[in-house]
Amino acid sequence: MNFVYILKCNDDSLYTGWTNDLKRRVQVHNSGKGAKYTRGRTPVKLVYYEEYEDKLLAQKREREIKKLTRESKIELILKHSNVKF
Repeated sequence: MNFVYILKCNDDSLYTGWTNDLKRRVQVHNSGKGAKYTRGRTPVKLVYYEEYEDKLLAQKREREIKKLTRESKIELILKHSNVKF
């Protein structure tokens, strides 16, 4: 399974990525060994994810989400979870 996810960083910024092991990837981000962007912004919190069978579809969706404005990302998160901003 492949996942597209959004993390809320400790500075309230949002990070979007994809992985095939969501639990491990969030742990890697929180260990400070994840993406360069999240290294100085730990701890991070998983606030949204989508599942895909196909890796290429997940990567395509990641690119789509990354192009969204912050406001649109927050709308997406709030529409599908109970995370508060």
